[in-house]
Amino acid sequence: MESNYVIEAYDIRKKYKGFALDIPELKIPKGFATALIGENGAGKTTLLNILSGILLQYQGEIKYFDRYTDRDRESIPDVKELMGYTASGSYYLAQWRLKEVEEISKVLFSGFHEEHFEQWCRNLEVGAEGWDPKQKVGSLSDGNRMKLMIAGVLARDTKLLLMDEPASPLDPVMRDRLCEIIREYLTEEEGQRSVFFSTHNVADMENVTDYAIIMEHGRIVEQGFVEDLKEKYVLVKGDAADAVRVQDKLFTCSSGRYGFEGVALAENLERLAGCDVSMERPSLTQISVAVMKHFSRMAKG
Repeated sequence: MESNYVIEAYDIRKKYKGFALDIPELKIPKGFATALIGENGAGKTTLLNILSGILLQYQGEIKYFDRYTDRDRESIPDVKELMGYTASGSYYLAQWRLKEVEEISKVLFSGFHEEHFEQWCRNLEVGAEGWDPKQKVGSLSDGNRMKLMIAGVLARDTKLLLMDEPASPLDPVMRDRLCEIIREYLTEEEGQRSVFFSTHNVADMENVTDYAIIMEHGRIVEQGFVEDLKEKYVLVKGDAADAVRVQDKLFTCSSGRYGFEGVALAENLERLAGCDVSMERPSLTQISVAVMKHFSRMAKG
């Protein structure tokens, strides 16, 4: 029976001094855009590096496309052919010219199309000329290096994109375009392509996120389809004078001079009976911040 997941991982563990990634189970739904959300240092890059094969020293098992294992990933070229990866920092050498990036990509991946790569570089306006084969990677800004990596994966025949903080170095207009690109990528082969990207700024990518996985301290603390999460949590607002009375009834609460705002679990709303509050449907950003604050080890107060 075919799985509904593009990646299934079990008992993924990786230890560093002062940090441990510990993921008993991870399932990334097939055919959707999944956001990996967490603070800096939550373990997002470590997890993405393990899934992409950049980091090979870890414990656990991974299954791709319902047929390949992580061992197959390293021994069967088809696995990495089907996966595109963009790093949080450029993986192209600074001295490479764009033409060399193109030539090396063609050698590494049989599904790489030169004409698509050049067109994507023009469309995304990589560098001053868009496509200048003589331009060096090192002369590009952080945002343009990210656009270059995006052009590189979009020029290939893939079924899965793994993207580490793709929106971080981009300007607001390009962040919006990135969301459009992800949605276009998914709809071109409806149900057959998937995207898994990390972000610590949820608002940038909220409108393209179908499924969310929230991490804190190397662990998954919440996950689900966005619409289900918006049913699970409720945004609660009220007057500042009532903040003390209700804050212990909420999942998280922040108050100011003019009022308080918090997030509650929908299943616990009876605890707010008799309180003078208003309730709204939360955004993914509000849910994510609440969950991260709830599990954060940062000092409070």
